[in-house]
Amino acid sequence: MARKSVASKNGFGEFELLVRLTESAGVSGREERIRDIVLEETDGMWNETQTDAMGNLICVKRAAGAPRGQKGQRAPRVMLACHMDEIGFYVRYIDDEGRLRVQNAGGFDTRNLFARRVLVQGKRDLIGVMNAVGRPIHLATEEDKKKTPEIKDIYVDLFLPRAEVAKLVEVGDPITLMQDTVQMGEAICGKSMDNRVALWVAIQALRKVGARSKYDIYFVACVQEEVGLRGATTAAFTVDADYGIAIDTTLCCDTPGITKDDAVTMFGAGVGIKVMDGASISHRGLFEEFVAVARQKKIPHQLEVLPRGGTDAGALQRARGGTKAITLSVPTRYIHTTCEAIHRDDARAAADLLAAWLTA
Repeated sequence: MARKSVASKNGFGEFELLVRLTESAGVSGREERIRDIVLEETDGMWNETQTDAMGNLICVKRAAGAPRGQKGQRAPRVMLACHMDEIGFYVRYIDDEGRLRVQNAGGFDTRNLFARRVLVQGKRDLIGVMNAVGRPIHLATEEDKKKTPEIKDIYVDLFLPRAEVAKLVEVGDPITLMQDTVQMGEAICGKSMDNRVALWVAIQALRKVGARSKYDIYFVACVQEEVGLRGATTAAFTVDADYGIAIDTTLCCDTPGITKDDAVTMFGAGVGIKVMDGASISHRGLFEEFVAVARQKKIPHQLEVLPRGGTDAGALQRARGGTKAITLSVPTRYIHTTCEAIHRDDARAAADLLAAWLTA
């Protein structure tokens, strides 16, 4: 069972769902807890729902009015791709002392993996400590202090005898980092904002839209984005959309040590409307539409060029004979750490822009 949110105690208001999503575990390939939360939260919103063979959750909200569109006599289809997986690990080996060696699923900076609490989803949930092999600071040499560990050097200590560990854990069990989600100033900070904030954005936007959209909207909580856009690839083939909108986080490096031209986005400056990244170049007509709506509605926004990395838009635009695709981004500081931070107003702007475009 996913942990219940404590948001209602802490004044998160409209972001209570985001707290619940980010504090829950859902490594690439094991997203079932997140899928269950989304289904529970959106009960009654959809005309149809299905979970496909890969684990993608596909929810359909039909267009208002008479069907019309580019493909036959149906309304045009929009696929909203919001990947629900987070970077994490799988158990690859249990050593003679009962410590777990791990295989990463997604990209980590190993410098962020020292002395971290983790959740191991074995026969029951277990909490352990993740650390790297080597000497503690009191015993470390100057040479030791300069070393950066590799994933093969990372282990999890469950503080249990080997025989007990063997009863509860086996190779292939998922491991995720643990972190409470908190408010800090104008930010909401925690793990897996990448990409649980997208689920929040899309759900908020669709609540605003209500029954006013001319599109058949396919909200897809995609699996396995962090290991290669895999879920979106199959879901996009199934949906066969006219328009594909990926919602994701993006780099916000407006921090010391990085020049402004490398910042990508600025914290609190609005939703990012993607020009291009390492996986896709946004459809120009769709890009211009979103910019025009943002300007008309006075929704804070910024234009984004991401030199490396990509989103599910890369899968959407390659589906079948091709799809008009774009990404809307929520700027995120300290991405791929346990302290990913989004500005509340940037998340709100993303939901406002998506809702405005769907009803334009």
